[in-house]
Amino acid sequence: MLDITDQTMSNDSSSMKRSSTRAKANKKIKVVSLFSGCGGMDLGFVGGFDLLGKRYAQNPFEIVWANDFNAAACRSYANNIGKHIHHGDIWELMNAVPKAADLVIGGFPCQDISINGKGAGVDGKRSGLYRAMVEVVSRTKPKVFVAENVKGLLMKHNASSLERVLTDFRALGYNVTFQLYNAADYGVPQSRERVIIVGTLPTIPQFQPPKATHDKNTHITAQIAIGDLAEMPESETFNHVWSRAKKSAEQGSRRMIADRPGYTIRSECHGNIQFHYDLPRRISMREAARFQSFPDSYIFDAKLRETERQVGNAVPPVLAWHIAKAVERCFIK
Repeated sequence: MLDITDQTMSNDSSSMKRSSTRAKANKKIKVVSLFSGCGGMDLGFVGGFDLLGKRYAQNPFEIVWANDFNAAACRSYANNIGKHIHHGDIWELMNAVPKAADLVIGGFPCQDISINGKGAGVDGKRSGLYRAMVEVVSRTKPKVFVAENVKGLLMKHNASSLERVLTDFRALGYNVTFQLYNAADYGVPQSRERVIIVGTLPTIPQFQPPKATHDKNTHITAQIAIGDLAEMPESETFNHVWSRAKKSAEQGSRRMIADRPGYTIRSECHGNIQFHYDLPRRISMREAARFQSFPDSYIFDAKLRETERQVGNAVPPVLAWHIAKAVERCFIK
């Protein structure tokens, strides 16, 4: 039989365990963000936003340092996420990066890998910047890193580029996996395929990709995503402005289909963004942001052309949120 003293000690022990569990749950996971752009991936990892009537809860990640080369993107980031964004060349700012981090995230530039690029692969000036991410991971020694890039990285002509990226990260001692995701399968109203590379130290649980939440029968359609904006007049303060570029042979001149997800939002569309499924105009920047899964409260600090670039370059926050939930499990022992 357990006496009163034993019972008290047992209660104290249980209380301490609960307190310890709460402390671990409340502890923030420190994140360094690279090639952050206007903050799509970072917003997804932080969480705490709404889209199309659904709440994406706060996550236990804290971005402590972020960087991008684009000044306008940095302004948007600072206004919406935080002042911890540093504008400039990552190589020049390398010594300013924190000495340690729990997690490093970033979508290294894809222009030389993209289908629309020049095919230089990771030897190209822009996509070769993945080496800066390798350097930051080497210096900060995070438990996990997450790198995002275009589907083109998996194409046959880019096989050597993919192998070099994986080899360089694995050389740092990480278990590295990659997977192709379609953002529409995770509640983003856009058909957007992207490669996510995840590395974990051998001392923690390996990353398990998040399960899809939608399929082709339940994808969020263009009409559901932007139907309520059809009668709204243009508004610069809400980023609800659109290009007047005439129709051309470019990819972005397609007309959206009301009962399907939107087409991939491109960053270098030069005004040739998709046409609205019903109205005689191209989609607005607010509508493009909806297709990328940014909440309406996210205001881009730029004119139309630069906003196109920021929105098109971003990682969809909702896709990033699902990746973040899966990454979080790597930190639970």
